[in-house]
Amino acid sequence: MRIDMGGLAGRVLRQVLGEAGIGVALVALSAFFLVAADNFGTEQNIRNIMTQITLNTVLAVGLTFVILVGGIDLSVGSVMALCAVVSGEMMRGSGSVLTILGGIVVAMAIGALCGLVNGFVSERWVVPSFIVTLAMLNIARGAAERYTNAATIYDLPSGLNDFGVQTLLGVPAVFWVAVLLTAAGWFVLTRTVFGRLIYATGDNEEAVRLSGHRTSLIKIAAFMIAGLCAGVAALLYMARLNIASPILGQGYELNAIAAVVIGGASLMGGRGSMIGTFLGACLLGVLTDGLLLMGVSDFERQIITGVVILVAVVLDAYRRRLGDRIALSRPAQTITVEPVKA
Repeated sequence: MRIDMGGLAGRVLRQVLGEAGIGVALVALSAFFLVAADNFGTEQNIRNIMTQITLNTVLAVGLTFVILVGGIDLSVGSVMALCAVVSGEMMRGSGSVLTILGGIVVAMAIGALCGLVNGFVSERWVVPSFIVTLAMLNIARGAAERYTNAATIYDLPSGLNDFGVQTLLGVPAVFWVAVLLTAAGWFVLTRTVFGRLIYATGDNEEAVRLSGHRTSLIKIAAFMIAGLCAGVAALLYMARLNIASPILGQGYELNAIAAVVIGGASLMGGRGSMIGTFLGACLLGVLTDGLLLMGVSDFERQIITGVVILVAVVLDAYRRRLGDRIALSRPAQTITVEPVKA
């Protein structure tokens, strides 16, 4: 008997469990809320959804790199708060373009520095990234609160807020930033040598190391990208709300990780895509908004969101087993199973 694991059926199943399946689920969920939730399809609500998913998308883009190399970053929400208060304090009370540009640079630099620390400590002392970034979560949050004495920063430049409320072609400007960042991440992962090394490191780190590449540098770079995206998210938060708070970003890291996993990335590393991450963030945003419009309570929304994440994790495990079976079948394209002789 011949079992074709790499044929049409295998390809269709991989598509269903991958980006195509997420896209279908997103369309189906949107169609459901169009019928079940009042005002879901209005132009204003669609803009609200785009605005709401912006921060989660930006953080998820950075976390995609980390998860692809087999790591995890629990600190991005707290790093986002630290970036916001430091750059916000720098820009407060000033309308100067140079001051705004300086604040932007500072926010991104602090984020990248935190990512560098996460990656370096994890690789230099071979500590699980879960533990290292959990420590950074507390360090960054504490530093943000200490820096401002737990006070919220107001009086940010009006030019920053003008951008936060601006629309382009009917789409919020902040959402365009998330789209451009997603496109840049897609290009890096699919069209550059660094992107291929990211995938290869998560899939088979030893093989990458034996081929002459320093996998530690690749992983550190992935964490720096995640920190950089946290800095961008901090700037977008300040642009939208015109404040910088040391308590912002609490729980954001979990939503971003959920978006990446729902988007089809494997928590074991080596599998995932930027398009899938974007669709995962959109699905979470549509789910949250639709449930809110239907009058579902906060507690019930948390339960439903948790179930969705759990289903995504189960599908990830199934997708990984399917991928392993297909990989084993590729050399000969088929697996020949001989009947057992009595």
